[in-house]
Amino acid sequence: MTPSNQSYNDLKNRLVTAFREAEERMNGESKTPLHQLRRQALQQFDRLGFPTVKHEEWKYSNVSGLTKEVFDFNADGTLEADALEELQIPNLEGNILYFVNGTYHPELSRVVSSSSQLQILSFADAVKMDPELVGSYFARYADYQDNAFTALNTAFANDGVVVWVPDNTTVETPIILRYINDARQKNVAAQPRNLIVAGRNSEVIVAESYRTLGDRASFVNTVTEIVLAQDARVQHYKVQSESDKSYHIGTTQVNQADNSHFYSVTVTLNGSFVRNNLNIVLDGQHCEAFMYGLYLPDGRQHVDNHTLVDHAKPNSYSNELYKGILEDRSTGVFNGKIFVRPDAQKTNAYQSCKNVVLSPDASMNTKPQLEIFADDVKCSHGTTTGKLDEEALFYLRSRGIPKAEAQSLLMYAFAEDVLSQIKIGPIKEYLERIVVEKLSK
Repeated sequence: MTPSNQSYNDLKNRLVTAFREAEERMNGESKTPLHQLRRQALQQFDRLGFPTVKHEEWKYSNVSGLTKEVFDFNADGTLEADALEELQIPNLEGNILYFVNGTYHPELSRVVSSSSQLQILSFADAVKMDPELVGSYFARYADYQDNAFTALNTAFANDGVVVWVPDNTTVETPIILRYINDARQKNVAAQPRNLIVAGRNSEVIVAESYRTLGDRASFVNTVTEIVLAQDARVQHYKVQSESDKSYHIGTTQVNQADNSHFYSVTVTLNGSFVRNNLNIVLDGQHCEAFMYGLYLPDGRQHVDNHTLVDHAKPNSYSNELYKGILEDRSTGVFNGKIFVRPDAQKTNAYQSCKNVVLSPDASMNTKPQLEIFADDVKCSHGTTTGKLDEEALFYLRSRGIPKAEAQSLLMYAFAEDVLSQIKIGPIKEYLERIVVEKLSK
């Protein structure tokens, strides 16, 4: 057995053992339907093991660095006032929930929407207070049969958030989920599980933020399931700005019913190894899905965006734009799949991935895919990877703008196509400032 395979198996075996030891302390709870599902997920994880580069879906993303680390998966965490202040986004208002090392902290959080508008519970509380709601949706959409990290999250899911928006309800105030790994003292890991259910003709905005404190190794393995009933409208934002020793693997699984509208923006600013999976099933007629992504790796960072849009019913529309700016020795991956099922006639599906590579040592791997099994459709996909536009750069320099500043202006204009899609003003302004600072280095 190679050292790499040994580390894969060591971590897997530690996790399986931890699950079984915790199960022995559960008494009657181990017999609940929820725990039986967790047990099935653990069995799948044990069977699958961690993926390697021999798996087609992980061909360009090697998780061996993650499996060599030793993490505390049950680390306590508290945030002092000065640490919390450092993480604030100016002028941000809303239902703001804080999770430290994966555990909900109500004393740091603020819920301002009334209970008649929506139900917001931590995942741990929802399992106790509304097991029927959790049981109706949990792991019904995110596939743990073939995805080891989703199986791992499903097996260990014990906190996160459950949001339920009643029919015919518009939630004016956004829901902000702030996940912070406190790696100041030791290597920590968290596995948040989020469930967002938007009822018929409802509307809600949800944003997920991931940060790291400290310079020890950090691992986040998160799964968010979003269910849109008929005529529902959901905006979903995900922002990652973690440490140079952080590993982030996140899956967002979306299911849409008739006439629903889903809008997504994913921004990756920092992290040693980042894998974003965004899977959308348009399981109704006249659905719309919009997906935007921006990633800015530098150093030796690795960012992998995998998207899947499954048009299962006719008369639906999807549009996808991802953009990357890569510096130093960083690597990027984009794998975008569009499925059009045999019954999904009159589908319109568009996908574009554009990348600027600023260093000869940076690399970008792209793999756009279309699988169409219907004949009355309009679909297109494309990807470009190259350097900054030399003519545009020459034009700016000819107007007296220094080279470094001209490059920053062009890169910001490139990124703004995605940043402009963020509809929460304070988050948009905050990210624009951070992107300008990052591109000006």
